[in-house]
Amino acid sequence: MALRFYWYPKCGTCRNAKKWLDEHGLEYEEIHIVEQTPSQDELAQLYQTSGLPLKKFFNTSGKKYRELGLKDKVGTASQDELLKILSSDGMLIKRPIVTDGQSVTVGFKEEEFNNTWAK
Repeated sequence: MALRFYWYPKCGTCRNAKKWLDEHGLEYEEIHIVEQTPSQDELAQLYQTSGLPLKKFFNTSGKKYRELGLKDKVGTASQDELLKILSSDGMLIKRPIVTDGQSVTVGFKEEEFNNTWAK
């Protein structure tokens, strides 16, 4: 499976991740995270595959996150509630998300990309 690259083109971190993928010659399918927000089921799959805490999938520095007062809710809501919130708006999701179906990275840290995606 080619990589799936969930991103927001105006996001500098996403552009850096895209540049890294391109420089390493990796094929990927671009998915605009706002125009094609992952469904609740897709997010559940990404979350389970990643092994990360669900709160790592939230764009905690985003304006929308603050406007909706999600800081408190993330600590108390159920997994289903949190997945539903995430799937309601791509701007709430930390980006980029990269997956090959076996591994998932959230955000962009060059060292993590080197360890996970470098051939």
